[in-house]
Amino acid sequence: MLVDNGVEGDSRVQKEARSAAAAGWDVTLIGLMTRGSQDDTWKIGDAEVRLVGIRAHLREHKSTLRRSLRRPLAYPPGQKTAAYRLQEIRARRVELVTRFGALAAARRDGEPGWRLKLRRAALVPSQALLKVERRWASLRRSEMRKLQAARGNPDALLTKLPIRFWQAVRGERAWRQLDPALWDFEIALGKVVDDLEPDIVHANDYRMIGIAARAKLRAAARGQTMRVVWDAHEFVPGMSERPGNPRWLPAQVAHEREFAKYADAVVTVSPMLSEWLQRDHQLPELPTVVLNCPDVMDRPAPNDRLRKDCGVGPDTPLLGYCGGINSVRGVDLIVEAMPYLPDVHLALVSLHPNGNRATAEPIEELAAELGVTDRVHLLPYVAPDEVVSYLSGADAAVTPLRHLPNHEIALSNKFFEYSQARLPLITSDVKAMAQMVRSTGQGEVYEADDVQDYVRAVKRVLADPEKYRAAYEKAGVLDQWNWQAQFANLEKVYSRLIPSVPSPSTSRS
Repeated sequence: MLVDNGVEGDSRVQKEARSAAAAGWDVTLIGLMTRGSQDDTWKIGDAEVRLVGIRAHLREHKSTLRRSLRRPLAYPPGQKTAAYRLQEIRARRVELVTRFGALAAARRDGEPGWRLKLRRAALVPSQALLKVERRWASLRRSEMRKLQAARGNPDALLTKLPIRFWQAVRGERAWRQLDPALWDFEIALGKVVDDLEPDIVHANDYRMIGIAARAKLRAAARGQTMRVVWDAHEFVPGMSERPGNPRWLPAQVAHEREFAKYADAVVTVSPMLSEWLQRDHQLPELPTVVLNCPDVMDRPAPNDRLRKDCGVGPDTPLLGYCGGINSVRGVDLIVEAMPYLPDVHLALVSLHPNGNRATAEPIEELAAELGVTDRVHLLPYVAPDEVVSYLSGADAAVTPLRHLPNHEIALSNKFFEYSQARLPLITSDVKAMAQMVRSTGQGEVYEADDVQDYVRAVKRVLADPEKYRAAYEKAGVLDQWNWQAQFANLEKVYSRLIPSVPSPSTSRS
């Protein structure tokens, strides 16, 4: 298995690796170590995890390392010339001020006036030159910043033209010019895959499909058969652009389009994304849906840990949210609604274990501005296998996503964790989740970005939460929303790719 991260924060690949190894498959999960160069290994169940160091030497696009006719006076972006030059000028200014200070000291010590005048006159050219150099360096730094802004502006003509040129000339191969950093992943991981000589390469997401496809082609050149399972987590054309890098998204789209055809099987995270992938890549069959459900079989035991962490009792209305905090997730909206819900508390299980509170600070400031700090509780993440039990102490859960292409198709792991915790759901009207909630009756849907409609939905759910919890008791609602059922779908894909080898779990039964 291949993944483009450090594994520890990716619950889906962890579950895939652990379950496949438990079923008898020989699993090596390869991820990336971005800090340091020493590889690292450990175990997830019976699966071996191997982190490989990556040297991101191609991260800086070569266009950012050269001069441009757009701003000919600019320092070369991407280099430290500007910082070095300005610091050098500051040092010379300190030296000059020191020498003028020495003249003042000499005057107090009685040095003859004519000698002081000569010494001061000798410093005047240096003083004038330093002023010119400082203004020149500041101008060039200003031009450099303007050039960086222009290169990062997706609407600038001289930014769009090279992208359109390479797309027209090279088509799906254009990523090589638009984002050569994708080669850094190949250089780090390609040989590792070759040395393992796997029967199946399970490539998670859009970066790893290229690694797997090239490994498959090299294996074929050696007379070996290697199968590729592509696990598509995102709809790449619907992803957000990288700020300041208009080349990035077109490059990822082209890269995925070039290598998708080498996949022997495709799996993905939602029915809607399955349909879109088949349409866009003209796949011969509909990708298998493997929902990102929690690894639970039994109903969670009553748990008051969440309420204790919030400092509230069993009778206090408590809404739960689990996941990252940023503007597109809509967390600011549910905080803005708190003044309209005076008796309600909100638990945001959102603080990253690395201790960085930068993403949480705007929410903390918003809560303080609205006077609801005492009812908005920012809490640290809990272990993936504890999420369902931990959240079960809330009265309802919130999924406030804003309208973006990938949000419209999402049935996120949080959706299924909330469901396994038997929580009534309050979800924005992003398409896939809204359809599911309406069909099951497990919650209420509100119009995204509409605070008052959100307040309406919350009040309706809290007025009779048992009505919505009852939806989970209907036969079949939760039967497929657990990882054991979803992994069975994935294992069928593996077994179909190498039919001469029976599924390990089947052969043992």
